[in-house]
Amino acid sequence: MRFPLLLLPLSLAVLQGCAPSGTDAATGERAFKQCASCHQVGVNAHGGFGPQLNGLFGRRAGSTPDFAYSDAMKRSGIVWNERTLAAFLHDPDKLVPGTRMRFWGISDDNQILALQAYLRTWQQPEAGPDGPPAARR
Repeated sequence: MRFPLLLLPLSLAVLQGCAPSGTDAATGERAFKQCASCHQVGVNAHGGFGPQLNGLFGRRAGSTPDFAYSDAMKRSGIVWNERTLAAFLHDPDKLVPGTRMRFWGISDDNQILALQAYLRTWQQPEAGPDGPPAARR
């Protein structure tokens, strides 16, 4: 009985090393569920309560034609990249005072990295009905 108890810590250490980092696209897809009440991604995504987020990286803030952005967002001059999106997700009102996005922010850096990884999968405009190309590999 003593031998299995000695293996338990070793087994736990090995399993912990196999666990996902929490910053991958699959984790981000799960985290996106909190965003999906306002934002859409995917082939049929469109602006609704919030703008659609396909092709977000490299896009100028406040620029999609199917959403009515706040003047603050349109004037922000932000081009979305990992740094600007992380700052916005941490504290939207701090980065863009006057934004209409009603969101407290995300304090978990890994969750932000995961969301960015997921949004990156929707960067290609040729995503098909089965999801983004990366998800079909």
